[in-house]
Amino acid sequence: MKALLALLITVSVCVFALAGTAFWFSHELNTPVPVKHDVEVEIPAGFTPDATLNRLSEVGIIQHTLPLKLYLKFSHAGSRFKAGVYTFPSEVSPLAVLHILESGGKPFGKITVIEGWTRWDIAQALLQSPTLGLKTKEQALKLLNNTKSIKDLDKSAKNLEGYLYPDTYYFTSKTTAQELIDQFVARFHQVWSEKLGARAGSVKVSPHDVVTVGALIETEAKLSSERPIIASVIYNRLGRKMTLSLDSSLIYASKLANAWRNDGKVYQSDIDRKSPYNTRQNIGLPPGPIASPGLSAMEAALNPASTTYLYYVRNPSRNDGAHNFYNNPADFEIGVLALRNWEQQQLARAKKKK
Repeated sequence: MKALLALLITVSVCVFALAGTAFWFSHELNTPVPVKHDVEVEIPAGFTPDATLNRLSEVGIIQHTLPLKLYLKFSHAGSRFKAGVYTFPSEVSPLAVLHILESGGKPFGKITVIEGWTRWDIAQALLQSPTLGLKTKEQALKLLNNTKSIKDLDKSAKNLEGYLYPDTYYFTSKTTAQELIDQFVARFHQVWSEKLGARAGSVKVSPHDVVTVGALIETEAKLSSERPIIASVIYNRLGRKMTLSLDSSLIYASKLANAWRNDGKVYQSDIDRKSPYNTRQNIGLPPGPIASPGLSAMEAALNPASTTYLYYVRNPSRNDGAHNFYNNPADFEIGVLALRNWEQQQLARAKKKK
């Protein structure tokens, strides 16, 4: 009899405990959390459900994450969360929060920094996003001239050229232009520390030189497979005290002088321009990067192919930007002549079509 009574008491306690837990669980999921005003929260792409709940807890939208995390474990609702910018009302229950996250928020603003872009290209992209609050391109360029964020990598830098990492960046209506630029630079720091720093240290190449050579490679090579080869040409010419004679650097010099015609052609005035970026006149690397290099271009700068090539010219038999490579000036001139003949043929065909 005593055993039966003990069993009944145990069962009763368990039932009450389960009932109490169920009541608490339901109360926690369905009771709105009062806040003073509507709250806007950014949930970036790639955020896990747990990270999302932690973010909402930080801003006071939910008070206790445990009930929701248990709920998500069994309901798998977290797999339906969508990235975006969410505005939560001043009183919203945790379950209602989950439904809002599943329905999706306002899309982020987005800027994609493309490999090979200069800071002028990036300034223009920033200007085209009204919420960033920039009125003129000069305002954007002024922000891009602040090198405080890269002094640990490049004390000689005069601006952020080369350190604005190519990637897609999302931002909210509250993001400032400076905050977005800080994201560009922070992404560069991340890639450098994770992918490039150790190699640069082992071969004793400074970040400045990696980015400068990487930018040259980025603007010269259309095919990723050719980047290590073009890197070898750059280093081979440097080793022989030859001018690099790279058109992309001449174009950059013309842009600095506000004289680039933007028609894809290099003119005699570009070749004759007095500038430290004119690699037809000056031996050695230009003073700094001429664009934003991507990872593969900087990897090529650190891992050049082993070649004797000193020249390259576009391969006219291909339309994918491929080059032919040479180790002597005579063969190079033949290659240049073949390209010029091809260009004349293309021009003649275009005139006939008119």
